[in-house]
Amino acid sequence: MKIRLIYQIFLIAFLVLLFSIIVQRGELQASGMEYPEKNFFAPSFELPSLKGKKIKLSDYRGKVVFINFWATWCIPCKTEMASMEKTYQRFKGRDFAMLAISVGQDISLIKPYLEKYNLTFPVLLDPGSKMAKKKYRTIGLPETYVLDKTGLIVHKAVGPRNWDTRELIEAFEQMISGK
Repeated sequence: MKIRLIYQIFLIAFLVLLFSIIVQRGELQASGMEYPEKNFFAPSFELPSLKGKKIKLSDYRGKVVFINFWATWCIPCKTEMASMEKTYQRFKGRDFAMLAISVGQDISLIKPYLEKYNLTFPVLLDPGSKMAKKKYRTIGLPETYVLDKTGLIVHKAVGPRNWDTRELIEAFEQMISGK
C-alpha cells in the first residue's frame, strides 16, 4: 500500500513538472523569446549558392557547421568577415563547414564585395530574407549559429565577433575532433 501511494505521488509530481514545462515554453514563445535557440536542432533549409548550386543544410550532417547571416551594406558584418575567413581557412577540408547566408540584397553586389575583402568561404542566397526571418527568426545582422555534428545549435551570436581567437579555435577543434 505504501509503495502504491509513493508511486502515485511520484506520478503526480512528474505530471505537474511536465505540465509546468509545457506552460513555460508556451509563455516563452508568447513573450517573444526567439527561436531557434541553443540546444535546439537547426531548422533545415535549401538555398542557392552564389555559384547557382542548391545547398541543403542536411548535406553537412556529420560536420560542425558555422552559419552566418549577413549583408554587404551591414557595417558590423564587415568587421567580422576577416576573422571568419581565417577560421574558414584554418578548418577547411576537415569536418567543418562555413555557410555565409547573404540576406535580402541584389546578387550583383555580393561577388565584388567578396573579391574586395578576399573572402573565399561559401555564400548562399536568401534574397527575400525568408530563411533568416521565418525559419531562423533573426533579429539583426550579423547573426551566427554554430551547429555540432548532429545539427544541434551549440552557440548563437547576435552581432559581430572575432571568430579567430584562441578560445574559439580551441572550441572548434574540440567539436571537430569530438573530444
